[in-house]
Amino acid sequence: MDIRTVATTPFTDQKPGTSGLRKAVTAFQKPHYLENFVQSIFDSLECVGQTLVLGGDGRYYNRQAIQVILKMAAANGFVRVKVGHRGILSTPAASCVIRKYKTLGGIILSASHNPGGPNGDFGIKYNIGNGGPAPEKVTEAIYARSKVIDSYKIVDANDINLDTLGESKIGNMIVEVIDSVHDYQELMESLFDFDRIHQMLTSSNFKMSFDAMHAVTGPYARSIIEQRLGAGVGCVQNGVPLEDFGSGHPDPNLVYAHDLVEILFGEYAPDFGAASDGDGDRNMILGRKFFVTPSDSLAIIAANAKLVPAYSQGIKGIARSMPTSQAADRVAAAMGIDCYETPTGWKFFGNLLDADKATLCGEESFGTGSNHIREKDGLWAVLFWLNILAARQKSVEEIVREHWQTYGRNYYSRHDYEEVDSDRANTLVNKIQAILPNLKGKKYGAYEVDYSDNFSYKDPIDNSVSTNQGIRIGFTDGSRIIFRLSGTGTQGATLRVYLESYEADKAKQNIETQQALGDLINIADEIAQIKENTGMDKPTVIT
Repeated sequence: MDIRTVATTPFTDQKPGTSGLRKAVTAFQKPHYLENFVQSIFDSLECVGQTLVLGGDGRYYNRQAIQVILKMAAANGFVRVKVGHRGILSTPAASCVIRKYKTLGGIILSASHNPGGPNGDFGIKYNIGNGGPAPEKVTEAIYARSKVIDSYKIVDANDINLDTLGESKIGNMIVEVIDSVHDYQELMESLFDFDRIHQMLTSSNFKMSFDAMHAVTGPYARSIIEQRLGAGVGCVQNGVPLEDFGSGHPDPNLVYAHDLVEILFGEYAPDFGAASDGDGDRNMILGRKFFVTPSDSLAIIAANAKLVPAYSQGIKGIARSMPTSQAADRVAAAMGIDCYETPTGWKFFGNLLDADKATLCGEESFGTGSNHIREKDGLWAVLFWLNILAARQKSVEEIVREHWQTYGRNYYSRHDYEEVDSDRANTLVNKIQAILPNLKGKKYGAYEVDYSDNFSYKDPIDNSVSTNQGIRIGFTDGSRIIFRLSGTGTQGATLRVYLESYEADKAKQNIETQQALGDLINIADEIAQIKENTGMDKPTVIT
């Protein structure tokens, strides 16, 4: 085996964000850029004699990066790499494979919901042996190594044929091209009542539409929903993964999944609609002319968990990211279980899941999951909803409205200001931070500030502390405004403003969301001077 050691110099911008390293494709195409980061991962691990899982969402540069990583894995002592067929492996499927075969971990190539193509984004992250995203202590070690790296190791070898299932070798390392769907589908069949869902989907009066957004979920949805569950050919739209996601933006929200929204809000709308994102870990749920917020979706899944075979004995706890609405907290309180509030980033759920403190997890950013893997899982959430619908024989809207009547409604919305100049975004946050100590007791119309802080989290399992996780302003009636800069974009900064108010009165639960939150929207602008500080008149996306 011809191992080359290649001299290199560090890049200064390889600090992983909330879910790995994401940059423009052109950044990863720079000489040594990908190799430096991969070698930094390998230098932070004990690779010799280990097995690695490898795959991505099929975006532009996915195949080229896989060939480089395979040759570097061989040079660094791995004995086997399980790589997805055609280089495809959804993020939840990768977590499934890591856990099932007890591998050292996996490298997932994706920039999630960011656009693809030659002028789009690319990303890479390492998942540890439990199947979840690397915790901060691991990503910090990778980053520290990237700042001083002076060489990387790679094998001179021919490219591997990723289009044919089976085994081949690079030097002493076995490369196993695996069926991307099989292990994941087998896991889903063990969780849900597929027979009951099949019966509903094959009845003449139930229709659904799934938008894979030309992203990774297409093959999974076609195999599971169309074929195994009997929804039939055509149920899955945009089901072929494309390197540029069909020139679309693979983010399953009301703006970017506009084709699906038009169908579900059209004259002949089906009963159920869903979409997933670039790497398959996010979901959007729609009923006929009805949108389910991700926060409500988590709460409703928790409240109906016993209808699903895998959760029929009850759940141990719920975990949600801090900006996610408190709807799940109310379900947890009624069930007598804990609800944990964590920073944004799925990695923060890992310890809770491993310690059996939480069974279900969710983020307002269209991510929901459970202890079946250690990632959020878009198709899992869709199957969970289908199982609930099949068991309850009610519409999506009926189920949601009954939930509000039982637990109250948490009016909730997120306003995104995308690609804000980074200096302006940081100035905005610093200005809010400066006034936080003086806000308690301050009144804004009918609202009085109860607390204001920058969220800090102490992990109840390992006692690690994460600070500066988002500015919270809470009011005496339970309403909240949260300001946070996102770590998932690659251009400028994204300011996210989260708005929430609680309504227990059943007569007041049918107000249009932006109208119900109108006063809080104005207060948020007054506190942060958003228009002035961002230079933007309105949000880029409202969900």
